[in-house]
Amino acid sequence: MEKLNKLIQRCKCGVHLTINKHRDYYETVEQHFKSNPINEEKLEDIDKGVYEKMKQLNTIIELHFYPDTPIGFYVVYHYDLEKAIDDALTTLNVA
Repeated sequence: MEKLNKLIQRCKCGVHLTINKHRDYYETVEQHFKSNPINEEKLEDIDKGVYEKMKQLNTIIELHFYPDTPIGFYVVYHYDLEKAIDDALTTLNVA
């Protein structure tokens, strides 16, 4: 929780965490990302090793955060919550 709180404090606007939304639609990870062009574009930003592990675990962690304005945002995808938060903090250069 300490790292998540650090991220929340660093962001002037929203921090949104979604875990396994694809399961609400009975989709696999692969089906989720290939089901529409918007999701498929997101695949380009996901490390291939992370994506393979997401598929293996059937887990999508999506961390969407707005550090400075309600317009500028980042999205981190991962299979591990702690690693997703670490990636977000690294993106913001927060140790």
